[in-house]
Amino acid sequence: QVQLVESGGGLVQAGGSLRLTCAASGYTFGNYAMGWFRQAPGKEREFVAAISWSGGSKDYADSVKGRFTISGDNAKNTVYLQMDSLKPEDTAVYYCAADPMGRGSSWSGVYAYWGQGTQVTVSS
Repeated sequence: QVQLVESGGGLVQAGGSLRLTCAASGYTFGNYAMGWFRQAPGKEREFVAAISWSGGSKDYADSVKGRFTISGDNAKNTVYLQMDSLKPEDTAVYYCAADPMGRGSSWSGVYAYWGQGTQVTVSS
C-alpha cells in the first residue's frame, strides 16, 4: 500500500524558512515523479513544485520561483520542499503527491497518491 507522509509544517514569521519532508513507502520510486501542492482556506488546491525521480527535471509555480526548492533522496524514498523568504500568502496546507507514470505535471490529475497534508502558517 502506497503511503505518503508529510512533516515539517508549522508557524513561521514572514521572511523565515521551513523545510517540508515527504516520506514515501509501499513502492519503489523508480520512474515516479513527485509533486507538492497547497490549498489555502477558501481556495482551490494549487501546484507548487514537481520533480522527476531522476532529479533532472524540476518545475515551479511562478509564485514560488526563486524562493522554494524541491529535491529528493532516492535512497530514503523522500522528497523535500525547502521554503525560504516565506510570505503570509504562502499560508496553506501543503500536500505531497506521487505520479507513478513519471510525468511530474503541474496538473493534479496525474498524481495517483496523496499525503494527508501539513499546515504551514506564515505570520506578518
